[in-house]
Amino acid sequence: MNINLTLVAQAVSFAIFIWFTVKFVWPPMLRAIEQRQKQIADGLAAAEQGRTALERSNREAEGVISEARGRATDILAQAEKRGIQLIEEAKAAARAEADRERAAAKAELEQEISQARESLREQVAALAVAGAERILKREVDARVHAAMLSDLQKEL
Repeated sequence: MNINLTLVAQAVSFAIFIWFTVKFVWPPMLRAIEQRQKQIADGLAAAEQGRTALERSNREAEGVISEARGRATDILAQAEKRGIQLIEEAKAAARAEADRERAAAKAELEQEISQARESLREQVAALAVAGAERILKREVDARVHAAMLSDLQKEL
């Protein structure tokens, strides 16, 4: 055997093997590699989108939390103002009630004073008549002297 013929046969066999590999083996492998690269690229893109979505969600959540804190602060301030207002209203109502009761008591006191004066006038008039009766040692007619007694009551 000749080395040249062996070398040529090996070269032809190798060329057929390369042609067969390029024609039938290489395309499915390239498709698999491309598909895997596409999957990796899609995964990386999805991860990047997820990261940006997470950052955006975190910013939105912080915004919502700060807004809620602001609203909570406003609600607390309003509640405090309303509490102060209710206390002031209660104080005003208590003052008004105290003034009303004081006025009612004053009116009742004035009425009792007036009744006491009237009672005293009547008693003084009766005493005056009794005293005059004793002084005069005779009976005084109350019907005759009614005008005089009413004038005396008015003076007292």
